[in-house]
Amino acid sequence: MTKTFFEELTMENITGVAYKNLQLKKMIISIFANQGNATIADLGKELNLSTPKVTNLVNDLIEEGLVEDYGKIDSTGGRKPNLYGLTADSGFFIGVEVKRHHINIGLLDFRKNLIRFSGKLPFQLNNTQESLDTLCLLIEQNIKELPVQKEKILGLGINLSGRINYATGYSYSFFNFSEDPLSKILEQRIGIKTYIENDSRAMAYGEFSNGVVSGEKNILFINLDHGIGLGIVINGQLYYGKSGFAGEFGHIPFFNNEIICHCGKKGCLETEASGQALKRMVIKKIEEGSTTAISRKHKKPEDIQLEDIIDAALNEDVLAIELIEEVGEKLGKGIATLINLFNPELVVLGGAMAQAQDYIRLPVKSAINKYSLSLVNSDTQLKISALGVKAGAVGACLLVRNKIFDH
Repeated sequence: MTKTFFEELTMENITGVAYKNLQLKKMIISIFANQGNATIADLGKELNLSTPKVTNLVNDLIEEGLVEDYGKIDSTGGRKPNLYGLTADSGFFIGVEVKRHHINIGLLDFRKNLIRFSGKLPFQLNNTQESLDTLCLLIEQNIKELPVQKEKILGLGINLSGRINYATGYSYSFFNFSEDPLSKILEQRIGIKTYIENDSRAMAYGEFSNGVVSGEKNILFINLDHGIGLGIVINGQLYYGKSGFAGEFGHIPFFNNEIICHCGKKGCLETEASGQALKRMVIKKIEEGSTTAISRKHKKPEDIQLEDIIDAALNEDVLAIELIEEVGEKLGKGIATLINLFNPELVVLGGAMAQAQDYIRLPVKSAINKYSLSLVNSDTQLKISALGVKAGAVGACLLVRNKIFDH
């Protein structure tokens, strides 16, 4: 019985002509995915293949429902060629972003359309087996509720904070309980090809591919959450470093203080310029008697969440605005250092604190102007993420999509 394209993708012992044809089909799908619709002649030129060979491959993909004929296109003369492209609902990808107190799940189709997004599903991230089991149950439950067949879900991407080796599938900050890579454990549990990625890198790639980026190839994405993460895009490619741990921006020893970071060291940028630092500052001010709408929402200061502070600022709460500006100034000084090092075209502020919009962007911009070299920062734009809370889930989906069709 003839194997389908998706079945062949999962086979490890495919060889000979079948292997070569599989790779060519992946290349055709990759061209459609990254460059858009194309004619047989376009594909033949791109792949250096004969028209009959490309036609046969495309027809195979059409028979399987992966590609469709979009009809004739205008031509300068002679016979009008047909335009081919991906069938949107022939395959899907799931992206899961794991946050401290919730998860976000997105479903992307073959043509990069976000079909469904479920945000802020309650979840408590702890480095325990129980937390991992709960995460799997949440993902499995969400998959059952999706409007697509599980067989059409080609891959699952899961983002976690901390040190992730995307190439090997190991997480060294969370759920490192087994000799097997976390990606393999999740794949066996959920039953879908699974990849894991650092949350800041996935967010950076989501924004680069489907967000605020418009042609820039050298980008820094600053993930402003409870901690501070960094996704680096150089010449249009994510930068991982030797072991996949590049981007630990939040753990640069920036301050001479006695505040112990969650990494165990003192003086990290995160200790004074992160969401966790902002929360600590707000609680201290409340305990000292400062007036703020935040304290009316929670009787116990320790119950205050980062989102409460952002909402208060957006509703013109003076204390929230002042403290966000203070954090933004310190953060901007750190980003100025990155600009001096990387000379990027664009710096994108994303994550929970970026929801404060200009209340965080303006003090960051002011500090960048103050502390970075003017000749360097004059070439750098500073923008707020366009995808917002969806950036991580979208990025996870797109990275899985790339991985599966990597030829």
